[in-house]
Amino acid sequence: MDKLQQQFDTLVKAVSPELYRYAMGLCRNAHQAEDLVQETFLRAWRAQDNLRNPKAARAWLYTILRNENARLYERQRPEVRDPDDLPPIPCRGYDTSPEAFALRQALQELDLDYREPLLLQVIGGFSCKEIGQMLDLNTNTVLTRLFRARKALGRRLAPQDNEAREHS
Repeated sequence: MDKLQQQFDTLVKAVSPELYRYAMGLCRNAHQAEDLVQETFLRAWRAQDNLRNPKAARAWLYTILRNENARLYERQRPEVRDPDDLPPIPCRGYDTSPEAFALRQALQELDLDYREPLLLQVIGGFSCKEIGQMLDLNTNTVLTRLFRARKALGRRLAPQDNEAREHS
């Protein structure tokens, strides 16, 4: 195995779990998320000569995955399913607590414009500037969307607290 292949294999092992979680956040389908991650790595392998800065590999892979997801929706209409019929997201250390379930439900209810930057920040650990570059948004727009996403999650996760505050 040559050095290039070893470096790529190391990158795949390091980034696969978080790319899968990001893909699940985008498409909400385990099989489709797996396909997106595989296609992302295939495209990355074929285009690795285009990667100028190896330190930007994670962001580059996230961008490829995001573009693959967009291509998927260009080719087909998404299957509409009742969220209650969706299987739980399989991953190591899957939290089955009621709080985690409520958080996943609230995330699914967020509009993609808000969910996507939040997932990139929380799962990917990207800065607002990096998210802006990936989503072709200015940094202030990213900050606004992150703020609104968190506010919407807060409303969904603590409706009783919000009602009590409104009545006082």
